[in-house]
Amino acid sequence: MDRVIFFYLLIAAASLVSISGEVEDSLNNPIRQVVREEKDDQLLNADHQFTLFKSKYQKTYKNQVEHDHRFRVFKANLRRARRHQLLDPSAVHGVTQFSDVTPKEFSRKYLGLKQRFRLPNDTQKAAILPTNELPTDFDWREHGAVTHVKNQGLCGSCWSFSTTGALEGAHFLATKELVSLSEQQLIDCDHTCDPQQANSCDAGCRGGLMNNAFEYTLKTGGLMKEQDYPYTGRDHSVCKFNKTMIAAMVSNFSVVSADEDQIAANLVQHGPLAIAINALWMQTYIGGVSCPYVCSKNQNHGVLLVGFGSAGYAPLRLEEKPYWIIKNSWGSLWGEKGYYKICRGSDNICGVDTMVSTVAAVHTIPQ
Repeated sequence: MDRVIFFYLLIAAASLVSISGEVEDSLNNPIRQVVREEKDDQLLNADHQFTLFKSKYQKTYKNQVEHDHRFRVFKANLRRARRHQLLDPSAVHGVTQFSDVTPKEFSRKYLGLKQRFRLPNDTQKAAILPTNELPTDFDWREHGAVTHVKNQGLCGSCWSFSTTGALEGAHFLATKELVSLSEQQLIDCDHTCDPQQANSCDAGCRGGLMNNAFEYTLKTGGLMKEQDYPYTGRDHSVCKFNKTMIAAMVSNFSVVSADEDQIAANLVQHGPLAIAINALWMQTYIGGVSCPYVCSKNQNHGVLLVGFGSAGYAPLRLEEKPYWIIKNSWGSLWGEKGYYKICRGSDNICGVDTMVSTVAAVHTIPQ
């Protein structure tokens, strides 16, 4: 009983903190006043861990000053990962390729979802689907509808990867052909925006929205293959879209209800879904089912929902927790070979149910 009371006190204290990805200095986080900061083995051998980190992720720094700064950030992130482990015990948190960047840098460099959510003119609401015969486990990777894990690099283009992933899956369902589509086309050519809303335009490496990108794809005719318009991870002033090389087209797209059974039903029927999430806990994530005690619902990252499962156990919840399977765009060295599991049925945790879109129909391109 004392242990449960302790965790309730921990959650109450953590709720006072703004966990938004904009926290510049995690060392000043009031959670540290609740979670005991001991000099454990993890921090005592920080030098060795930093050496292994630099080798694994091929990190180099321009001079000793920069090296020393990144080492300080690394040690701060070791403490932060330890706090995340305590507040998210059903997942594994630790050293990732982002362990030498501050939370503010992480948000600026690797997240790119526009904060204002709007519905483009061509958006439809997804029809309500029957849910009484939903499977307990489902994974589109097992059915051939998901391409390899990609890497957005130092570019806030997550929204484009979420968009292409959904269209790749829908195209596969229509044609039985899995084609990797071009994110760079969206970065270079898609500038869709709402003139009545500030900060709503797709802006390449400076962020965008999946629904904007679906609208662009609908109006421009489609997307080229990744191999024909390869990814560079940089903004270009010239759009190189060639309409004669379109590989996939959308005829309409829909916004799915925030009801999780409807999300699951749309996933099974229509293929992988473009979704948004708050990515704060993902900076230190290594594996397992992430089910943090507190997480902001303000989405800042676009990802792809590819499946769901039922066997993830979350301590102190006295039951096995179902979870979503999410494809990320940070390469296969991150997370579970590029994938993230987050618990399902937990009151829209990290905003995962709020912005969900499906490509409802795909034109088959004549060969």
